[in-house]
Amino acid sequence: MVARRVSVTGRVQGVFFRAWTCEQAQELHVTGWVRNCDDGSVEAHLEGDEGSVEQLIGKMHGGPPDARVADLRVSDASTEALTSFEVRR
Repeated sequence: MVARRVSVTGRVQGVFFRAWTCEQAQELHVTGWVRNCDDGSVEAHLEGDEGSVEQLIGKMHGGPPDARVADLRVSDASTEALTSFEVRR
């Protein structure tokens, strides 16, 4: 089990990035959350087996069709023992 914090900048708000990330996470059995930040970025907390988390991070580099990811930063995080993936406000 690994946990990663992800910060995504670019055209990532108003393009269904959070909902799309939630769908991708559920398909990969990754738990955590995703939320919009006041600065226009999107932040996510991902937990799961390392391969699934890394696969989701790879998908987030591209994002949904209308998104334009300028930068994606990943850092290690502490696990929160989450049981699902949710979109936070």
